[in-house]
Amino acid sequence: METQKSLKVIPLGGLGEIGKNITAIEYEEEIIVIDCGVSFPDEEMYGVDLVIPDITYLKNNAKKVKGVFLTHGHEDHIGSVPFILKQLNVPIYGTKLTLGLIENKLREHNMLQYCELHIVNAGETIELLNFKIEFIRVTHSIADSCAIVIHSPIGVILHTGDFKIDYTPIDGLVMDLERISNLGKDGVLLLMADSTNVEREGHSISEKTIGKTLTRIFSSAEGRVIVATFASNIHRIQQIVDACVRYNRKIVFIGRSMDNISQVAMDLGYLHIPEDYIIDVDEMHNYENKDITIITTGSQGEPMAGLARMAFATHRKITIEPDDLFIISASPIPGNEKLISRVINELFKRGAEVIYEDLEEVHVSGHAYQEELKLIHALVHPKYFMPVHGEFRHLRKHANLAQKLGMKGKDIFIMETGQVLELTKDEAKITGRVHTGSVFVDGLGVGDVGSIVLRDRKHLAEDGMLTVVVTLERESYSIIAGPDIITRGFVYAKESDVLINEVKEIVRTELNKCLENKVIEWNVLKFNMKKSVERYLYEKTNRRPIILPIIMEI
Repeated sequence: METQKSLKVIPLGGLGEIGKNITAIEYEEEIIVIDCGVSFPDEEMYGVDLVIPDITYLKNNAKKVKGVFLTHGHEDHIGSVPFILKQLNVPIYGTKLTLGLIENKLREHNMLQYCELHIVNAGETIELLNFKIEFIRVTHSIADSCAIVIHSPIGVILHTGDFKIDYTPIDGLVMDLERISNLGKDGVLLLMADSTNVEREGHSISEKTIGKTLTRIFSSAEGRVIVATFASNIHRIQQIVDACVRYNRKIVFIGRSMDNISQVAMDLGYLHIPEDYIIDVDEMHNYENKDITIITTGSQGEPMAGLARMAFATHRKITIEPDDLFIISASPIPGNEKLISRVINELFKRGAEVIYEDLEEVHVSGHAYQEELKLIHALVHPKYFMPVHGEFRHLRKHANLAQKLGMKGKDIFIMETGQVLELTKDEAKITGRVHTGSVFVDGLGVGDVGSIVLRDRKHLAEDGMLTVVVTLERESYSIIAGPDIITRGFVYAKESDVLINEVKEIVRTELNKCLENKVIEWNVLKFNMKKSVERYLYEKTNRRPIILPIIMEI
């Protein structure tokens, strides 16, 4: 009897965590990949710059992988593309703005000429052997966002990407609810829908409301207006620009990503700024404060971004002045609340006025609230449902919402990263798990920082280190010099003479024991030194610094 063919959906990142969105969809000898994002390190990941998905499964099935299909241009959906393409160079499909941002990244990595990029417009379909991949326009906090429909021999999968339902978007391009409705009428096997804002009741506010607030704030501003927002939120930047034009203010972009993304958006026709309105930061002194608006990065309180450097007086070219008005046009990503709070407090200390989300409507979310999610479920009425995008609690809440709308619990799949959802025409079930996980990017190193290195960094950050240096003569089995003690992040040596001298004596005693017994193997000497010093320091300080014994021979 012939085995029934199946369609596999494998989330390789982005489930139960913020960012790093990537999903593999497999049928027979073809795999397509939806999105390819990064996440940003938490405070436990010392020194790590980015976290990218482990694509071992894709590399092991490289001949099957036919392309990466991108829903939109946010970092948590496109950030790892350059790193992935270095391991697996496959075609990339996305809308014009999304690929414009990708080109910028690939150029920075000196690999643009080796990559195959295909611009796809909303409404178009890419045909492969077994798959037809259709792009459907949605509204989100970045232009050119799409849902992706995968037409397969087993059935249709609708992946919403990140979305909200905005009936009055800035660019006038409304979400194609008609096409989504028609898909629902024809039958959708699996819905994969954004869960980020499932906890919020009601309907998200239109981006246009921000324009009204900004216009009102700009009308009464007496000095410079400094707006911090996401560089990728082109529609928000456009509304800031419109307010500047209305009140004849020159615009200065601060921050590398703000410079790069605004330039790409202008070149591609997504951001419209009259030429004579943009000035360089060095030209600001030619204008009065009331004629200047600065648009900067750092809306999440990132220490190295423009806003924080202004707040802590470390910016090379911008110093806060008494009549400055700061607008933080973003809401905190979970985990960043303390960073933003520190920056806001510092701005107030320096005499600036600060407007943020709690005070005025200067930010709206780009993700659907409950009523919008209900509408999508009602239009699609899928056979099976898999919540995506968000932390585990969001996936659970979205599953509960689907059940309230009439879906059976057995038809809803709350997945973990790496699990395999296998679909046939008659059933869906979790059938196993593939190798996946996180790869850390630290400077130029990709994957060379693992859990052991992070553990050591954590240990160093918490307890510091103590280095013991000693010189031995092998022939006479004697100590020629030392032991000398060097500490970093443990105790201040000049004020801890007694402790340091005790450590020296313990090391000397331990070494002499070994040397008297003609033991000269470095491993044994180092082990004995380390253990005796660790034991003593814990008894005296209740701390466990990293002990580094260094033995030299003459």
